[in-house]
Amino acid sequence: MENLFIYLDSCNTCQRILKELELPDTVTLQNTKEHPITKEQLEYLKKQSGSYESLFNRRAQLYRGRNLHEKDLSEADYKDLLLDHYTFIKRPILIYNDQAYIGNAKKVVAEAKKAVAND
Repeated sequence: MENLFIYLDSCNTCQRILKELELPDTVTLQNTKEHPITKEQLEYLKKQSGSYESLFNRRAQLYRGRNLHEKDLSEADYKDLLLDHYTFIKRPILIYNDQAYIGNAKKVVAEAKKAVAND
């Protein structure tokens, strides 16, 4: 998979992390609202993270808006939701040197920063 930064342009956290990482020109930026993740990208990320559920953003307004918090979702449900709407993907995601860094947890961002800096 190519070096890629998947983010939401209107997300302040994504913008802050993008600046923090100081990504090289070899990383392609993908605004998930304009260019939603593909099935291929989702499958790659699932292999990296272990499940579709781990890629799912429960903070998305649609999560409560669709009453998903009241349902017992399966892996197939998570996959369908992730492909259905861009807000359901946990973000940002950095794919760098065939390693995915998913989400905005301090530890994940620090690992991504270290990977980019060491290259």
